[in-house]
Amino acid sequence: MGLSRDSVGIKSVDCGLEIKKRREDDKVIALAGNPNVGKSTVFNEMTGMNQHTGNWPGKTVANAQGYASDGEQGYVMVDIPGCYSLMAHSTEEEVARDFICFENPDAVIVVCDATCLERNLNLVLQILEANRRAVVCVNLMDEAKKKSITIRFDILEERLGVPVIGTAARSGKGLEQIYEGLNRVLELKREMVEAEEVEAEEAAEAEEAAEAKEAAEAEEAVEAEKSVDRRFAENPAPRILIRYPEYIEAAIARLTPAVKKTAGEGVNIRWLCARLLDSNENLMEAVRKYLTPVAESEEVSSLLMEIREEWQERGISQKQVSDDMASVFIRKAEFLCRGAVVFENQTYDKKDRLLDRLFTSKATGFPIMFLILLGVFWLTITGANYPSELLSSGLFWLEDRISDLFLTAGMPVVLNDLLVHGVYRVLAWVISVMLPPMAIFFPLFTLLEDFGYLPRVAFNLDRCFKRCAACGKQALTMCMGFGCNAAGIIGCRIIDSPRERLIAMITNNFVPCNGRFPTMIAIITMFFVGSAAGAFSSVLSAAILAGVIVLGVLMTLLISKILSATVLKGVPSSFTLELPPYRKPQIGKVIVRSIFDRTLFVLGRAIAVAAPAGLIIWLMANISVGDATLLAHCSGFLDPFARVIGMDGVILLAFILGFPANEIVVPIIIMAYLAEGSLLDISDLSVLRDLLVSHGWTWITAVSTMLFSLMHWPCSTTCLTIKKETQSVKWTIASFLVPTVTGIVVCFLFTTAARMLV
Repeated sequence: MGLSRDSVGIKSVDCGLEIKKRREDDKVIALAGNPNVGKSTVFNEMTGMNQHTGNWPGKTVANAQGYASDGEQGYVMVDIPGCYSLMAHSTEEEVARDFICFENPDAVIVVCDATCLERNLNLVLQILEANRRAVVCVNLMDEAKKKSITIRFDILEERLGVPVIGTAARSGKGLEQIYEGLNRVLELKREMVEAEEVEAEEAAEAEEAAEAKEAAEAEEAVEAEKSVDRRFAENPAPRILIRYPEYIEAAIARLTPAVKKTAGEGVNIRWLCARLLDSNENLMEAVRKYLTPVAESEEVSSLLMEIREEWQERGISQKQVSDDMASVFIRKAEFLCRGAVVFENQTYDKKDRLLDRLFTSKATGFPIMFLILLGVFWLTITGANYPSELLSSGLFWLEDRISDLFLTAGMPVVLNDLLVHGVYRVLAWVISVMLPPMAIFFPLFTLLEDFGYLPRVAFNLDRCFKRCAACGKQALTMCMGFGCNAAGIIGCRIIDSPRERLIAMITNNFVPCNGRFPTMIAIITMFFVGSAAGAFSSVLSAAILAGVIVLGVLMTLLISKILSATVLKGVPSSFTLELPPYRKPQIGKVIVRSIFDRTLFVLGRAIAVAAPAGLIIWLMANISVGDATLLAHCSGFLDPFARVIGMDGVILLAFILGFPANEIVVPIIIMAYLAEGSLLDISDLSVLRDLLVSHGWTWITAVSTMLFSLMHWPCSTTCLTIKKETQSVKWTIASFLVPTVTGIVVCFLFTTAARMLV
């Protein structure tokens, strides 16, 4: 069921966003706020993680819906994307603005950070200007208390005219009061509707009376207006929260009657007039989409033209108008905080500043980044070994039981081998190799995010990416690629510029995902760390792997620079980089969220593409043409080219067949070398090393294979994600070819140089 006024109580959406209502009288609540204010925590606590996720209609921005109830009234909570402003400059801001301003939700909860309230109030004021049915949730009160920040909610509530609630969402404090605030604003909505009905009735009576006596009409109209005013008299909110400079206010007054004629219901006329005068092109597109009569109104267009011509005669430029409007919100936010926010300890952020000097300085920022990267990889490598081995043993034990069951049931041997030794064995490999490292890496990554360190990484790398004419936000998407390149591609949505977003997508594959880690770790252990003993082995492996990752980052910067200078020319955009306060991570919730939202999601995608891959691999290994299998024929065909770049035909074929899932590259190599018809599990790396050396592997082969693993085509899941995000076959192909060609060139150069030296 699509959104409609009848179905969900809000204005229709022409693209079919589905709102999950449980009862007819459920209210639709938008949850808004800046990034890093705990909005998701508020959402999860209120909905109990009872979420429905999807994409906004026609957009690649994810939405989350959840259901909450205060015992009597049910609420459909719609978690809109975090944004700093409704003056849309990105897809996320477009979605937030359109839902709040044009879709007419029953109420809006605006989440703020209590430790930096003044900055957050800018968005609050923009939302209240468009939709007065709002509850301001001042979150992170526990952090504010630690920093000796006192907030006078009574003053803020009086000045804003809407409920203001203090919460500490991570501990669940204050959330019940949000329901009380919602009840207050929803009651206000009902009063407004009643007032409008009375106004309409009285206007109708006045019109009827006018037929008899014109004078009576005027008198009754005045009485009607007074009646409506009396109904709003108890509303503590000021009638006009945001007042612009006099020349803008005069223009709004001139424009209001014409806009009111065509705008219809559900839109704040004053807000719309102000935005039309601001002349934001992005907003005008939204007006043409949602309020076509306003966009096509000759009267509105003529008035706007007259006003702008008058301003031009007075020397008032459009930029001045926009700047004057923006400054109003800043000054208003300052006024709201005056006397309402008290800093009892002026050095409350001393610890944060000391940590920032350590994490973001030119001297220590990058070394610490490397050490943290090293630590994360060491924990991932060390921690994943035993559970991966245990999981592999269990799944392969289960394989025998499944095979016996199928044969007992009378299944043909060929079909049994196809399903069990082909499909199931590949799936077992993917799960046992991929799940343990992801279950460790993703929580560690999320803990760093929750602690507040990742924005510091973006800050450190911003200068590097800017020199490459790319966006500093690419650092964050690159970090997400360590867990899964598909997740990194989705993360590119945070980059506003389409040009810079494409650069980030094309180069995201230069950082290896969890699927490529096993191949790299196995090669490092067999050929470069085999002689190291005890605990030093894992440390040395992590150090070498971290060095390979640094090479991947450098290649990301280099290719970004080349793309920016050629096919994707442009000037790097500036962006607001928030450095949120450091917070104590919630380990339990982080683990749960990482497992369900990231690990299992990525694993599910990998399984979906690995199953057909297992089928194809088994068929190639068991169908013979002449005296050799298809696998042998293909590897022989690829061998001459593979030798040029330091590998052999079997290795290159394994990478090709590993396109659905990088985890199966090594087992395919083993299967081809042993000439077996199914994947094999060789858990002893010394035995595996002897097998590889016997088939011509040298240190040059090992390095070339690692380099190609680092720089080759994205997996099928990532390619499908790129296609979905870009809606372009051309850029999907480009994202496939750029790392592939780069990997071939790098491997060729290394192999040529190494052979000359040997």
